[in-house]
Amino acid sequence: MSRVSVIGSGFSGLSAACYAAADGNTVTIFEKNETLGGRARSFTEQGFTFDMGPSWYWMPDVFEIFFADFGKSISDYYELVQLSPSFRLFFRDGNALDVPSDLDGLYRLFESIETGGATKLKAFLAEGELKYNIAMKSLIYKPASSWMEYATPEVISGALKTHIFKSMRTYVSSFFKDDRLKMLMEFPVIFLGAMPDKIPALYSLMNYAAFSMGTWYPKGGMIKIVDGMQELAKSLGVDIRTGSAVEKIRVINKIATGLNISNKLYQSDVIIASADYHHVEQKLLDEENRNYKAAYWDKKTMAPSCLIFFVGVNKKIKNLLHHNLFFDTDFNKHAAQIYTTPQWPDEPLFYVCCPSKTDDTVSPAGMENLFILIPIAAGLSDDVLNHEKYFDIVIARLEKLCEDSIRDHIIYKKSYCVNDFKSDYNAYKGNAYGLANTLAQTAVFKPAILNKNVCNLFYSGQLTVPGPGVPPSIISGKIAAQQAIKYLSKQHKKINSESIIR
Repeated sequence: MSRVSVIGSGFSGLSAACYAAADGNTVTIFEKNETLGGRARSFTEQGFTFDMGPSWYWMPDVFEIFFADFGKSISDYYELVQLSPSFRLFFRDGNALDVPSDLDGLYRLFESIETGGATKLKAFLAEGELKYNIAMKSLIYKPASSWMEYATPEVISGALKTHIFKSMRTYVSSFFKDDRLKMLMEFPVIFLGAMPDKIPALYSLMNYAAFSMGTWYPKGGMIKIVDGMQELAKSLGVDIRTGSAVEKIRVINKIATGLNISNKLYQSDVIIASADYHHVEQKLLDEENRNYKAAYWDKKTMAPSCLIFFVGVNKKIKNLLHHNLFFDTDFNKHAAQIYTTPQWPDEPLFYVCCPSKTDDTVSPAGMENLFILIPIAAGLSDDVLNHEKYFDIVIARLEKLCEDSIRDHIIYKKSYCVNDFKSDYNAYKGNAYGLANTLAQTAVFKPAILNKNVCNLFYSGQLTVPGPGVPPSIISGKIAAQQAIKYLSKQHKKINSESIIR
């Protein structure tokens, strides 16, 4: 029985731990914080329960596959609710657009906005479904150690159909002319960390996932996914240790032998690092054992960080849904101030999650739970006084567009920004979403899941394959665990053959 140490308890760490334990290994998770979940942690104050990070539940099949791999189902751990409408978009003219949860409603909406919109959307989603199926079957679950992994008839024949060399913006514009529809179709790639003209049109598969598979919510919040994965991990025998910040990965003769934590060595046969990749490389490993030098990271295009406000309001707010996207200012200008000339935005777009519209357990009766997020460039100087400036901007616009008073009814408020991401997660440049999914940072161009200098050290999480987001992180943990299990199998065979020879 081999000892597997997992650094970090985010989605990828919990996923990796479950797969490694199911293979019969002794698995221990070491988490620096006092609570599990990484960016998906939660906290409760004054009767409000706030998810601290991810709030969108897309690609439900990935969650089902994960639990099914252990003979379980989502329903064994949490209750899913489909949101209807899926979300609401606010535009510059003050009007709002609700996105139906059913395809027929979506087709009618598109047709009402643009002649032929329904037919165009059907064609768009059909191509998105093709891309999704190719990605899920042949791309996403691979370790991306070599391009040869993708040299299959299905991938080769489907390569051109994925529009990998066309930008998302160009692709969307080839279908739709109305600015509102183009914003709607482009917005899912915001979570991938780059301008739509930099993201490959392959990622229209996200539109298929959002519109054809639905937008869901786990009752009790996204933390319920973490709780479910934790429960599964414990049932598989995983030992979880919180308040255990790793200080050093000990390496002898190119083999990781253990972790130094609070001046104590925890011996390991395999290490899966699901913590921030840059932090692991630059802080926990000696230079000769790193995959990449510091200069490598400086050249990477990071997905955004964000300024988040957790807000409790002692009344119900009009005109908000569970998910609300505010496109009431210039999208291109804000995006340029994230990616082209990184700076605090002049007129930020923002997103508001109001889970109390769906779930009465996350706030006191008759009150609202607000999660307000402003995307900003990673690496910006973070000043709490700046937080207040942007809070004032956002609340003023929120009150105007919702046609309701909010500021005077706030009874709880907390901000969270770049410095917090650095402090809590050792996040490189205080990033919130990992690396941008540009073509130059796709598949084998991402930081490797295998350490080339330390044979039993593997990486998982949003800075490696397949990329940022909750479903990709869960998949990343599975891939890392599979590679670790493959390594251990080879070691066992080697030991057995040597025993026979003796």
